[in-house]
Amino acid sequence: MSPYLKVALVVTTFCGVCPADASAELVFLSSGRHVSVKSHRLDGGSITLVLPDGGEITFDQSLVTSIAPDEVPHPEPVTEPPATAAAAAAPAVPYADLIDATAARHGVDPQLVRAVIQVESAYQPSARSRKGAMGLMQLMPYTARQYAVKNPYDPTANIEAGIRHLKTLLQRFELSVALAAYNAGIGAVERFGGIPPYQETREYVSRVLGLMRSHRPT
Repeated sequence: MSPYLKVALVVTTFCGVCPADASAELVFLSSGRHVSVKSHRLDGGSITLVLPDGGEITFDQSLVTSIAPDEVPHPEPVTEPPATAAAAAAPAVPYADLIDATAARHGVDPQLVRAVIQVESAYQPSARSRKGAMGLMQLMPYTARQYAVKNPYDPTANIEAGIRHLKTLLQRFELSVALAAYNAGIGAVERFGGIPPYQETREYVSRVLGLMRSHRPT
């Protein structure tokens, strides 16, 4: 079954049995990570996740493999004043100021960082993978230690370390290979002399590059 059909079937089931604002959901990503969200909605080929803090993030539906109920519901966010027309036209990116400032300080393209975060964790600071990767940019324990991160679930420390690590890879490899190294490790890239023949890694590189280009101002 394709990811689209699987998501569509799950969505149909959920909508028939529970109110949209009564429970939380676990969204499983094709990268192997999963995140807890308040709810979701579909729009063509895109899916929008409503985050526990009330923010939202929209990305390609193909990044989602399945959605399941989360036993722990999220509280309702505090009601905000109506958004202005300009704000409504462009949904805010979570941690945008932090990402932009940190990326600028280290000379890394902020659109690249946003794309990496979106694919790695869908902007969930509490995300954790089966392999132990943690936080927004999914730092592995040894990477967190390398950059002296005491709390990898702290967005500021995590994004700082993630961008620094990404910068070292960009200084060593061209963009697509650097992304492959971020996903599969430097050892795999060196062993294969470039992007390793792993389906997950090849899809990861393609998705990050696609998201980065789609976010470029026109």
